[in-house]
Amino acid sequence: MVERVEAVRFESGKLVLLDQTLLPSEKVFLHLDDVTAVWEAIKMLRVRGAPAIGGAAAYGLCLGVAAVSDDAGTAAFMAKLREVRDYLASSRPTAVNLFWALDRLVGVAEADSAGDVAALKARLLEEAHAIKAEDEAMCRAIGEHALTLFDDVESVLTHCNAGSLATMGIGTALAPVYLAAEQGRTIHVFSDETRPLLQGARITTWELGQAGLPVTLIADGMAASVMRQGRIQAVIVGTDRVAANGDVANKIGTYGVAIMAKEHGIPFYVAAPSSTIDFGTPDGDAIEIELRDPDELRRLGERQTAPAGVDVYNPAFDVTPARLVSAIVTEKGVVRPPFEANLRKVVLGA
Repeated sequence: MVERVEAVRFESGKLVLLDQTLLPSEKVFLHLDDVTAVWEAIKMLRVRGAPAIGGAAAYGLCLGVAAVSDDAGTAAFMAKLREVRDYLASSRPTAVNLFWALDRLVGVAEADSAGDVAALKARLLEEAHAIKAEDEAMCRAIGEHALTLFDDVESVLTHCNAGSLATMGIGTALAPVYLAAEQGRTIHVFSDETRPLLQGARITTWELGQAGLPVTLIADGMAASVMRQGRIQAVIVGTDRVAANGDVANKIGTYGVAIMAKEHGIPFYVAAPSSTIDFGTPDGDAIEIELRDPDELRRLGERQTAPAGVDVYNPAFDVTPARLVSAIVTEKGVVRPPFEANLRKVVLGA
């Protein structure tokens, strides 16, 4: 096993998160015991990456109902549970795992609502732990399937961070890199810096460095040139939501990388847990894109890098059309076009 940093865990009644806003200069773990702090951690990207957000939200829901008296009655408990669910769901709009995890726990409680409050609390925590365990297994399965696409691949490009810090396992897009290392094989990673919050520069390079895996940082604008030089044999990215037709929402800049890959004849792969595939969203136009604080573009840390009053458009994500995607790698297998039919076939068995 290649050593990795665990970004999300639950111990001694607290949600423990690696504060990713402080990377790479500080490695600080937050110990959270109330739902307000969990909401803030998700909103402010202290925890990020769709699977990690889902796991953190599941534990946050458990924390949010912990103070309900065991004598309150199940009706009062369920009312509080739904209130906390809606509160946590308001933290970020795009990553479907957030809503999937919250609704999964609410569904479990609804199914067991004839029991007492103490039993419901225990059952919710048990389900949150199950989500974490499933995520760990899912990451390895995605890595195994992705490696079947990488027989002749020595170097890959990734955008943003879809490694262990974005999940509760070894990652999605970076899972094949970890598994290859376990097998004694090296896959070199080129990491886009990922403006404006530099997740590739701050997080992906730090994570791979901690694991002792080779990584080269490039500016976002260098990707096309590196592709042209033949240094990259594949692109693999994560995703925050996949629409039913195969359109993919991921960190802003991903769409441009997909266009560049198409121009240079390089396969563009998307690593997506089945929980990230939203069959209720027909296409990318129906995905709500989060708009973030304009100062993320006006400032770099404490330094002003643009006029304070300049108008800013700062979407956190973009949508890559399915026609640019070579394959979507899920824990259940590799899905190739046409995605509308094959996603249902592979993921749902339909």
